[in-house]
Amino acid sequence: MAKHPLDLDAVQTFIRIAELGSFTRAAEAMQTTQSTVSLKLKRLEEKLGCKLLERTPRHVQLSGKGAAFLEHARELLEVHDRAFAALTTSRQRLTIGISDHVAGPELPALIAGMNKQDPHLLIEIRIGSSSDLLQSFDRRELDTVIVRQHDGRNDGEYLTKEKFGWYAAQEWQHRVGEPLPVATMPEPCGVRIMAEHLLDEAGVPWTEVFVGGGVAAVSAAVMAGMGVSALARRMLPFGAIDVGPKLGLPDLPRLPIVLHTRVNDDRSHDALAALSAAFRSAVHK
Repeated sequence: MAKHPLDLDAVQTFIRIAELGSFTRAAEAMQTTQSTVSLKLKRLEEKLGCKLLERTPRHVQLSGKGAAFLEHARELLEVHDRAFAALTTSRQRLTIGISDHVAGPELPALIAGMNKQDPHLLIEIRIGSSSDLLQSFDRRELDTVIVRQHDGRNDGEYLTKEKFGWYAAQEWQHRVGEPLPVATMPEPCGVRIMAEHLLDEAGVPWTEVFVGGGVAAVSAAVMAGMGVSALARRMLPFGAIDVGPKLGLPDLPRLPIVLHTRVNDDRSHDALAALSAAFRSAVHK
């Protein structure tokens, strides 16, 4: 049993590693180095007198005692945050735009992670096309946007690349001799434009059979068996398959995802760092 108070920064470091499953991602979220993260964990383990994490070349997992300590560690930080909030009279607002092709099913978990980082930050999130969100950002209507990299722009912070494929329902069959039925987002969606260009360039006859106002609607059309769509795998329900190789469709590239922000205060910056690290982990799972 520890005889001295625990270092809250070290406790938070342990939680970050456990949640992200990576020392590297935890360092990114906390805006520090991997060696600093490792040192804080080591000191916490020495103070507690037990091993909290098992680290292998490929992954990080909780030890038995680490799993038992995790919930208590979260409760400790929550109590600390409530005590700190008692002196806070107003909430700071952070408005974030996230591209529909980026905001996947893990979005609730990402929002929860930001809330844990700063429970007293008022977070506003808007979903839309990369083009529309970038225009709103440039008009200073949004503090931050996470979008697919836009042609003609090389600003912003690179987060990761995500592979796209030609997805269809498992039972869907393409009728030989007929144009490829394609479900898409409306213009000016960059993914739509890219997919149409690649099909035309490859000489693949196609026809538009569904236009959805968001990725969820397009995914629903795909799973309903209407045709194929250029989407990231994590956007689709279980059961969708990549039919590109089978049908000889052109390869879709890995599309860069970038973060544009103008925030410069520590609270918002820390929350965005946590969001970025969690997002990278979600994409690479």
